[in-house]
Amino acid sequence: MSIQEVSAEQLAELFHHYHQALDPEQDCNSKSAHESWTRISQQEKKRLVAAARLAILEMTSNLMERENSRRYYAQPGQAEWGC
Repeated sequence: MSIQEVSAEQLAELFHHYHQALDPEQDCNSKSAHESWTRISQQEKKRLVAAARLAILEMTSNLMERENSRRYYAQPGQAEWGC
């Protein structure tokens, strides 16, 4: 799966799930991850989804920058030498 195929909503929900799972004060038997996602406010969900969108944009931008920086270099064995 590429970064372009990742849904911001899915990423936000997964991030929330793992954040809850790794919280030392969270009682893991109190509620399931899906229930905790459905119980948070719409405002909080929107904030998490917006943060996920920004993270995806930044990761995509970083990948594109790396690919663009490589395109100016010759592949191994293809460089032309001379003056």
